[in-house]
Amino acid sequence: MEDYELFNRKTKAFIFGTQQRAGQRMLDFDYLSQRETPSVAGFITPTGEGYYHLFWGTKEIRVPRYRSIEEAVKAHPDADVMINFASERSSAETTMEALETETIRTVVMIAEGVPQRDTRKIAAFAKKNNKWVIGPATVGGIKAGAFKIGNAGGTIENIKELKLYRPGSVGFVSVSGGMSNEGYNICHLNSDGIYEGIAVGGDVYPATTLLDHLLRYEKNPKIKMMVCLGEVGGTDEYEIAKAVKNGEITKPLVMWVTGTCAKVLPGQVQFGHAGAKADREEATAQAKNKALREAGVIVPNSFDDFGEKIRETFEKLKAEGKIEPVVEPTPPNIPMDYSAAVAQGLVRRPTHFISTICDERGELHNYCGVPIDEVIKKGYGIGGVIGLLWFKKDLPKYAREFIELVLQIVADHGPAVSGAHNTIVTARAGKGLIESIISGIVTIGPRFGGAVNGAAEHFTWGLENNMSPREFVDAMKAKNVRIQGIGHRIHSVENPDARVQIMIEFARKHFPKTPLLDYALAVEKVTTMKKSSLILNVDGCIGVLCVDLLKNLGYSDKEIKEMIKMGFFNALFILGRTIGFMGHYFDQKRLKTPLYRHPWDDILYDVPEKPDKVENVEK
Repeated sequence: MEDYELFNRKTKAFIFGTQQRAGQRMLDFDYLSQRETPSVAGFITPTGEGYYHLFWGTKEIRVPRYRSIEEAVKAHPDADVMINFASERSSAETTMEALETETIRTVVMIAEGVPQRDTRKIAAFAKKNNKWVIGPATVGGIKAGAFKIGNAGGTIENIKELKLYRPGSVGFVSVSGGMSNEGYNICHLNSDGIYEGIAVGGDVYPATTLLDHLLRYEKNPKIKMMVCLGEVGGTDEYEIAKAVKNGEITKPLVMWVTGTCAKVLPGQVQFGHAGAKADREEATAQAKNKALREAGVIVPNSFDDFGEKIRETFEKLKAEGKIEPVVEPTPPNIPMDYSAAVAQGLVRRPTHFISTICDERGELHNYCGVPIDEVIKKGYGIGGVIGLLWFKKDLPKYAREFIELVLQIVADHGPAVSGAHNTIVTARAGKGLIESIISGIVTIGPRFGGAVNGAAEHFTWGLENNMSPREFVDAMKAKNVRIQGIGHRIHSVENPDARVQIMIEFARKHFPKTPLLDYALAVEKVTTMKKSSLILNVDGCIGVLCVDLLKNLGYSDKEIKEMIKMGFFNALFILGRTIGFMGHYFDQKRLKTPLYRHPWDDILYDVPEKPDKVENVEK
């Protein structure tokens, strides 16, 4: 690549910062320009590594992330450009670090407000080492059909409209990034388009000047004419006039200095850029335009006929045979991003997930349509939250309190039950909270805790079939099915379970009706005639009261059966007992208990003296 060329169709660049959108715009430009390979070699993101997922046309690709410039250049020695999106606080430091590498030749400083002293040091270092810096305070630039810097050139539609996907004959340079886009458009309308366009940046001291890039264009045989937009403030335009006078610039140059309106405005006016301030006559747009015109630059009378001067110059070159015909390629279509298409109502697709219980997309997450702040302020409590997320109902106060009562009652039943035992053993094996809790939860089922669902199902079957308590017990016995929710190892008629009594008293006081509880207690009278310990236990009481609760809330028998089948009632036991499992886990960790090994004297070793011998069987 010649020294006057900063970019070509093989240029690869790093993006410093988490600018995925800028990276995607560069890749879209590459694809539109029909480059063979993407121009983005990788992102330099000190806060993270891995990959960003971007698109090359319709194909999703992974673009690597590196934590440091050193790591990036080592992985991609062919990348010679860094587009630096670092803030003004670190832009100078990271730019200098990039310039000090062997492989990075050009750095684009996007940030504005970089201290002048730092920019001057950077500019001097770059010039001494034959490197280039564009900016600070720049959008960058574009080499038509070859390479685009970040967000330069605007939208892909704009790039396509201005035919920036193929080179023209004009070398364009401006101070302003916004005016560069307008300049590309004017050149497109009045010539065969730009070959390259650069915005040097609006800070008082840019690292490279308008003249630096015009001199590059002068050396480039592909560029036949040059177009430049200056602005009030500074002396760069006088340097250009001097270069034209002494013959350093010989190609036709059409130039206009913006800001001629400043004279009619009161006081010292500063325009959008830090350097755009005319505090003396020589810095005004009028004075600069006059000096340029006197030096031989093609200067229009106003910005209104800027395009006309470009057209006249281009047509003259064309008539002289100096303009080569442009090959007009057919650019490929750039697919619209899905999010943009959705926003414009251009696409629809079926969803793969459905949520009817919550929505986190708004300013406030909501539970079944109730904003979370309202859930807190109105005191829904855990019972109310379960009502919203499990039952999709705003439960009455007694229903919320019953759910919370159940959770308190089932929270723990000591370390000996299988779930707590497993949790303790796993914790003592050095495992974490999640593994320990899981080992306990997997034991919940018909034999431990999970009888809640079974009890609800059994008693509901008896009641809805109009069986008397005796008929129900006999029918279950005939099927050889143990009635779930009946029986306790310790408690009996003489020694009732206080937890069951509390729930019964609560239901009698607050539930409008308790038909299934009444039926279950009638069955209990039958079963305890055989054995006093065959009482309605905690699981059974929870199961039948959950059915009564749902009936009182207006659920149909069919809906209740579906909920039993889904495991709704066991869910209460799982939720409550998990609290206890966590307690046992923390208890063991606090006690720093060692690995558990079951004692030998608690194991029946009934191993034969020798195994049975299997004789060979003849065929």
